[in-house]
Amino acid sequence: MAGKLKIGLAQIDPTVGDVAGNLELIRRCHAKGADAGCDLVVFSELVVSGYPPEDLVLKPIFLDAVEDAVMLLAAETLGQPALLVGAPWRVDGAGRNAALVLADGKLAAVVSKHHLPNYGVFDELRVFAPGPLPEPVELMGVKLGIMVCEDMWRQGPAGALKDKGAELLVVINGSPFEAEKPEERMGLARERVAETGLGLIYLNQVGGQDELVFDGASFVLGPEGELRTRLAPFAEDFRAVEFSGTKGVLDCPPGPLAEAGDGLAAIYKAMVLGLRDYVNKNSFPGVLIGLSGGIDSALSALVAVDALGAGRVHCVMMPSPYTSRDSLEDAAALARALGIRLDSVAIDPAMAAFDGMLKDAFAGHEPDTTEENIQARARGIILMALSNKFGSMVLSTGNKSEMSVGYATLYGDMCGGYSVLKDVYKTTVTALSRWRNEEKPEGALGPDGAVMPERIITKPPSAELKPDQTDQDSLPPYDVLDDILHCLIEGDMAIAEIVARGHDRDLVMRVWRMVNIAEYKRRQSPPGVKITRRSFGRDRRYPITNSFTGAAVGMVGSREDD
Repeated sequence: MAGKLKIGLAQIDPTVGDVAGNLELIRRCHAKGADAGCDLVVFSELVVSGYPPEDLVLKPIFLDAVEDAVMLLAAETLGQPALLVGAPWRVDGAGRNAALVLADGKLAAVVSKHHLPNYGVFDELRVFAPGPLPEPVELMGVKLGIMVCEDMWRQGPAGALKDKGAELLVVINGSPFEAEKPEERMGLARERVAETGLGLIYLNQVGGQDELVFDGASFVLGPEGELRTRLAPFAEDFRAVEFSGTKGVLDCPPGPLAEAGDGLAAIYKAMVLGLRDYVNKNSFPGVLIGLSGGIDSALSALVAVDALGAGRVHCVMMPSPYTSRDSLEDAAALARALGIRLDSVAIDPAMAAFDGMLKDAFAGHEPDTTEENIQARARGIILMALSNKFGSMVLSTGNKSEMSVGYATLYGDMCGGYSVLKDVYKTTVTALSRWRNEEKPEGALGPDGAVMPERIITKPPSAELKPDQTDQDSLPPYDVLDDILHCLIEGDMAIAEIVARGHDRDLVMRVWRMVNIAEYKRRQSPPGVKITRRSFGRDRRYPITNSFTGAAVGMVGSREDD
């Protein structure tokens, strides 16, 4: 059977719940497809509702709005290119995660997602019913093997489609960014190609949604797994691709290959995109940052300027008697380099007020971390007051290393509406700072060149809550700590495995206990950009009340694999 089909790949940034806005985005790309002579324009998973819609799909009024929008789109395909859109859809009274083919003015086919992911950040089994194995959909004489996201990640659906005569695999996706996921996606797509001998379209969503960032980077593989074309990572994009073939297999000529999104560049772009969409989609005028002169707040400010522009970033220095001259100078130098507003509100009066208020209650007790935390909380109150008065969202600046072990003050430096460093270890913060001094990503709104002062990157990290304080007074060196944390969190490795990497056993056990004890703090932290495979939140669910230490039943040291 000979076939020919020109397909538009529409990689767009929908907003969850904004059905009318998403409809307009789809219409714009539909028009692009018509101008390019496309027969079909393909969009991402649940594009009509935005992805992931979570419990919104349990509301009949929401599903009604989605269905009304879909039928409007269907009517607009009369005499125009067909559409393949993702939407929550009711089938026999059950909610499905579906791919809908709209053609010739009507809803032509419904393909339900067969495998519903129920791991990591995904819990689709809560809100959707699984569909049967998909069957090919014929369009203009070509049999398309349509799959929804997870159905490509597992064996079964692709083979079933091939067995029933599919000539080209088309996968619509809402696949969130993780630092190592692009290679995994490509590997699995090639497995499906090898399994079926068919070419494959992988169309992914782009944009930020709460903690998730979707990196786009949609691509097409030929029947032997050759990369034919790739769309831009971390940006909206559109491309028309012409497929043709005989003997039941469609292929396309090689096309443009956007740079792959990987390494530090990908992490940085994910942070920028995640913050930009969180602020803009939630209609904040800008962000407010407590700028300390340290590397975490400096990188947060830099990301914010790249995401939003200098005019939407307001920084505040809140010095205490323990704030060093270097920190004051470094914060000012960064603000000048970025062109951002920097105000100063000293916390000395607040410290004195609390000392007086608590003098009698604290009589007979020496100063300790309580007084240090009062300083952090005074800063939190100042930031939240400015946020309340002027509307900007407070951007918290703690990194994953600190949040892992609880090296943060609840209702103090943890205050904020969002965090770009929540899933970024301290050693990666340093690497990203050096990378941004050498590179400026496309689309970034900040200045060119080395914008972060070298001293901010190289000086020993310190909370500056008491004289001559450094982070290493309380924590192991960050290169050691981060490796142990990565083993415990992302790797779920046994203690013996971590020790075999060269770490002291007592230190590993101490870090493990710190991670467990800090769970209650993390539950109260703001959302932040997901970067790793195991971010704090729905990726990693541990009880707050948790007395397991490994020693409770004589386990520590009793097994080689504990």
